[in-house]
Amino acid sequence: MLQRPASAIKVFLAEDSAMIRERIAVLLGAAAITVVGEAATPQASIDGILSAWPDVVVLDVQLEGGSGLQVLRAVRLAAPDIAFVVFSNNSALAYRKRYLDEGAYRFLDKSTEFDQLAQTVASASERAVQ
Repeated sequence: MLQRPASAIKVFLAEDSAMIRERIAVLLGAAAITVVGEAATPQASIDGILSAWPDVVVLDVQLEGGSGLQVLRAVRLAAPDIAFVVFSNNSALAYRKRYLDEGAYRFLDKSTEFDQLAQTVASASERAVQ
């Protein structure tokens, strides 16, 4: 399998907290992963993702005025090759199962798995590279 350089990985952040988006962007930037867009609401996320066409979306369960599930479902219909890494404090088994069943690549808990995000994003991006 062909390895994609981290700098070639494009990520979109769908997260309602500006502070968390900034922390994620710094973390991914340190791993030479490029953030190509970000949004706090479901519709802005969908529009931004379909415009930027990233390799991976880092998605929170709770967004302003809606949920990450709205984003996941809409984008998976239009662009099934875009990978989703759900990154949330709402990490109960029911949430994990629902998002993974809907096609998310992985589900990480912000409070205990923050340090795994960059590697998980890199792994998610590799699944589309053959």
